[in-house]
Amino acid sequence: MARHTPPKPSLYISVDVEADGPVPGPYAMLSLGAAVAGRQDAAGYTPADPAADTFYRELRPIGTDFDPEALAVSGLDRERLLREGAEPARAMEEFTDWVRGVARAAGAQPVMCGYPASYDWTFLYWYLIRFTGASPFGHSGCMDMKTLYAVKAGLPLRAVSKRTMPRELLPARPHTHHALDDAVEQAELFSNLMAWDPSASTGR
Repeated sequence: MARHTPPKPSLYISVDVEADGPVPGPYAMLSLGAAVAGRQDAAGYTPADPAADTFYRELRPIGTDFDPEALAVSGLDRERLLREGAEPARAMEEFTDWVRGVARAAGAQPVMCGYPASYDWTFLYWYLIRFTGASPFGHSGCMDMKTLYAVKAGLPLRAVSKRTMPRELLPARPHTHHALDDAVEQAELFSNLMAWDPSASTGR
């Protein structure tokens, strides 16, 4: 009889990026926040205190182009970051070390999660490969919270927004557009989504 090997546990890490434009390369990641959301193994998902294990850095912009509207969302001072922001290579090395450390402590493989993950993953993965040559999440260790909700709720993806979600799923923390605040807030949302049973929901 073949021996069944249990799947390796996953450690979900909520990530939020603030940037000065729509895509990395021509535009820069200005801040990076991350928070451990929880751990999943064959027995189920265990949420973490999202404020307990966190990472935050503000980065030096890598170019001269920026979108004023994108910059206004974060409220970050680009000129200050040109003087005081962390060098991207150092920040990405420190982030990689942090991810590997919390994953090792949890005995799990790290998975990035975001709302939506597409924007934050695009910047994060590009920066990791550009400045360190590797990603602690691999090339596909990413989960999108909008997709998770759409599948559980039985909704088309483009119909999903936080306004469509049941109130009990929404985090108590505010969405401030500060990368660490939002990473912690989204970690709470992720844990709520993982525990959510749509059949028991009281309504949207």
